[in-house]
Amino acid sequence: MSAPTPLAGIKVVEFTHMVMGPTVGHILAGLGAEVVRVEPIGGDQTRRLLGSGAGYFPMYNRGKQSICLNLKSADGLSVAKDLCANADVLVENFRPTALDRLGLDYDSLASTNPRLIYCSEKGFLPGPYEQRTALDEVAQMMGGLAYMTGPPGRPLRAGASVIDVTGGMFGVIGILAALEERHRTGRGQKVVASLFETTAYLVGQHMAQFAVTGKPAAPMPARVSAWAIYDVFETQDDPVFIGVVTDALWEKFCALFGLDDLWADETIRANNQRVLARDRILPRIRELVGQMTRAEVIAKLDGTGMPFAPIGKPEELFDDPHLNAGGMEPVTLDTGAQTKLPTIPLEMDGKRPGAPSALPKPGADARAVLADLGYSADRIASLIDSGAVEESQ
Repeated sequence: MSAPTPLAGIKVVEFTHMVMGPTVGHILAGLGAEVVRVEPIGGDQTRRLLGSGAGYFPMYNRGKQSICLNLKSADGLSVAKDLCANADVLVENFRPTALDRLGLDYDSLASTNPRLIYCSEKGFLPGPYEQRTALDEVAQMMGGLAYMTGPPGRPLRAGASVIDVTGGMFGVIGILAALEERHRTGRGQKVVASLFETTAYLVGQHMAQFAVTGKPAAPMPARVSAWAIYDVFETQDDPVFIGVVTDALWEKFCALFGLDDLWADETIRANNQRVLARDRILPRIRELVGQMTRAEVIAKLDGTGMPFAPIGKPEELFDDPHLNAGGMEPVTLDTGAQTKLPTIPLEMDGKRPGAPSALPKPGADARAVLADLGYSADRIASLIDSGAVEESQ
């Protein structure tokens, strides 16, 4: 089945690095847009990160073309401006004013391409902090997410680049809204998404909790749950999460596990009654589940409508039968090795985005991109010979 391409015909030029900006381009490319990624001579340094950064480039740069430009040269900068003049969307996530100094700011580009939608992914929206340098972790620490994730007194960043990725998603939302408005006005606009404000939006539920209750929200490991059973339980081998979030599920849970006496106790029939009785209920449940294997618990819960989850690890998802039923796409890495990575988590008209793809070598698409701009073969050769454009070897 072919993948949906609702953004077919939309041309995107991308000046990005790391995660937040590339996420925007990856989502747009996954929805059918033509994305040209502008890299520095030698390729984006993100390609060469080690450790936890080793997966950034392959995850968020699939489905794109690559051209390497020397933006310090007049010819390289001229190519960049031509790309922008022919684009529907520009995406960038460099430090404030970095592109402005090159004449690649929104106002300058919009003067020649008024239909351009210019998406800047920044640390902060306008305000006292807007010139600060921010990273995903900076935003998590400032915005309260790290405080809410770790135990009291031990702030802990979330286990993925959730703010980079979510900030990129908000950038896509802004771009799609601007494209819709352009249908009516004929004009583009500047869209800005940010790390800090994205974090504040995500922890807004805890801000609202304080506004409603007058009490600060406790970090998640120390929170008073809204439900009596909403925890990770140890089994004889590997742990499993179980959530009992309605009174009907409480009845079902008691029946599944033979807890007739607990169901018979009318003082804990209602959810809030059970929350107040957690100290009495939970030890009983922990003892019961602790006598079973994880497989036995899953077999008992699967198909019942009860919320549950084995505690998975990222490397285990490669073999997850549900993801492999349509949520993964084949990817050829820079090394030539084959793998598969998650597609955009959407279904549109019964179809999933994603298709086999190879990561672009630095500058691999230089000649094709320049030819698409209408450059002659001689001019392309001259740009490559002068070093303004680098062609992959």
